[in-house]
Amino acid sequence: MDNVLFAFGLTVIAGLSTGIGSAIAFFSKKTNARFLSVSLGFSAGVMIYVSMIEIFFKARESLVAELGMKPGSWVTVAAFFGGIAVIGLIDRLIPDEKNPHHISKQMKQETHPAGMEHSKLLRMGLFTALAVAIHNFPEGLATFISGLQAPSIAIPIVVAIAIHNIPEGIAISVPIFYATGNRKKAFWYSFLSGLAEPAAAIVGYLILMPFMNGMMFGIVFAAVAGIMVFISLDELLPTAREYGKGHLAIYGLVAGMGLMAVSLLLFL
Repeated sequence: MDNVLFAFGLTVIAGLSTGIGSAIAFFSKKTNARFLSVSLGFSAGVMIYVSMIEIFFKARESLVAELGMKPGSWVTVAAFFGGIAVIGLIDRLIPDEKNPHHISKQMKQETHPAGMEHSKLLRMGLFTALAVAIHNFPEGLATFISGLQAPSIAIPIVVAIAIHNIPEGIAISVPIFYATGNRKKAFWYSFLSGLAEPAAAIVGYLILMPFMNGMMFGIVFAAVAGIMVFISLDELLPTAREYGKGHLAIYGLVAGMGLMAVSLLLFL
């Protein structure tokens, strides 16, 4: 039970970081693009390294123990690419202009967009909030399962997800604020979209836990690795490169990998 509460608490922290992004949008006159680039690259580095080096192989160990070497290895790879397929499908079903993977233009809007009607701004903000909530659902499940299966690697994962949720909070709050002039309303829509992550943890607990054994853990854990790799390559790195100059995003990526590597070595 303690592990369940710990894992659920991590999803709450990760999800509510969208509110941090909203607060930054209101209290910062200008977004620090260099810092944002390095931070997003760092987040991608953490998620890619832990997914490929730790989570994937923990999933494989679990499935090999249940199914044997060859079948277990095949199921691990299938689950990994199954996770990629799920998050890719979610991306395909959300229009580009509402997709949290395509929010860079909204994040750059630090003044009222000239000529854009209030109703259009409001609609953009609300649809972005909905898209982020849908997109956050598999991330919440990933965080929850990581917290249950491997608490030692769950905290860095939460930090990485929280970092990349911050720009999504900015993308939601800015258009809603300019459309309504209401900071509280803009903040609450951003805040509520993040609740999809703890909601996913609850759904995951209610649906998956009765069936959770070594094989189920292995399949879900491998899918989690696929989800996080896709998010890093499709969202974090492209956005980081857009906001950074030179190799800032790559420096952040390498720093994230290095920190993740050291943190895993400390738990040996």
